Amino acid sequence: MNIDDFFRQLDEYFRKNELDKAEPFLVGSLEQAKETEDYAAYIAVGNEMIGYYRSVSMFRKAFDIAEDVLLLMEELQLETSEHFATTLLNTATAYRAAGEMQQAYKYYQQALQIYKGLLPKGDYRFAGLYNNMSILLEQMGENEEAVKLLKEALAIVEKLEDSRAEQATTLTNLALLYFKLDKAKKAAAALNEALRIFEEEGNAEETDAHYSAALAGVGEAYYRMGDYANSLASYEKALIEVEKHFGKNQSYGVLCENCAAVCSSLKEEEKAEAYRKQAQEIYRKINSEK
Repeated sequence: MNIDDFFRQLDEYFRKNELDKAEPFLVGSLEQAKETEDYAAYIAVGNEMIGYYRSVSMFRKAFDIAEDVLLLMEELQLETSEHFATTLLNTATAYRAAGEMQQAYKYYQQALQIYKGLLPKGDYRFAGLYNNMSILLEQMGENEEAVKLLKEALAIVEKLEDSRAEQATTLTNLALLYFKLDKAKKAAAALNEALRIFEEEGNAEETDAHYSAALAGVGEAYYRMGDYANSLASYEKALIEVEKHFGKNQSYGVLCENCAAVCSSLKEEEKAEAYRKQAQEIYRKINSEK
C-alpha cells in the first residue's frame, strides 16, 4: 500500500466533508494492509480509524480497532516507541469522548511516560498530549491542574511555525477553564484571541475543524453574561460547523442541549423543545451503535 496515496485520498474526503465515503475507504484500506501483511500501513490506517470513529461517536468500533492495533504493536515489540505512544493518545481520547474517564487517564499517562523517555522538552507532540489531558482533568473536576497543562501546551505551540489553529484551539480550551474558575477577564481575553486567529486563518468554505469549539466557547461566554441572543447565535454557528466536519455526533447533541437551555432563557419554549428532541434522537442513535 502506498501510504502517501492513502492519506491524500482520506484528506480529500475530509476536506470535502464526504464522511459517507471515509468509513468504507478506511475499512478497505485496513483489509488491504492485513492481506499484504503491511504492518506499518495497518497501524497507520488503524490510528486514523480510531480518530474517525471517535469523531462520529461510534465508540465501540473505536475501542475495538484501538485494542487490535495496540496488541499488534506489542507483538512487534513497539511498546516503547513513539508510534505506540501516539496510538495510546488516540485511544485515550476516544475513551474520554465516550465518558470513560479512568481508562482515558490510564492511556494518557502511558503515552506521557513514553514521550518523556523519547522526546526533548518542548517538542510539539507534548502540546497535543497536554491539550487532551487538560480536557480530561477538567471533566474530572481538576480545573487548576488542567489550566497548568494548557499553559504548557500554549507555550510550546506559540514557538512553532504554522501552528495558528493549534494556538486558537488551546486558547479556547483555556478560556473555558477560566470561566469555570470565575476568571472572566482572562477568559474573555483568551476567547477573543482564539476567534481572531480562527477568522484570520479560515474562510466560510474551509474553516478549521476546531472552530466549532471556539464558537461554543463564545456561546457559553455570552450565556454567562446574560446575553442570550448572542449566545444562541454562537451555539447555532457551532452546530453548523460540527455537522460540516463530523456529522451529527455526540458534540452536536450537547450543542443542541445548550441551544435548548438558551432558548428557554429567551422564553422560546417551542424552539427549546425542538432542540431537546433533536439531542435525544442523536443520543439514542449513538447508544444503539455502541
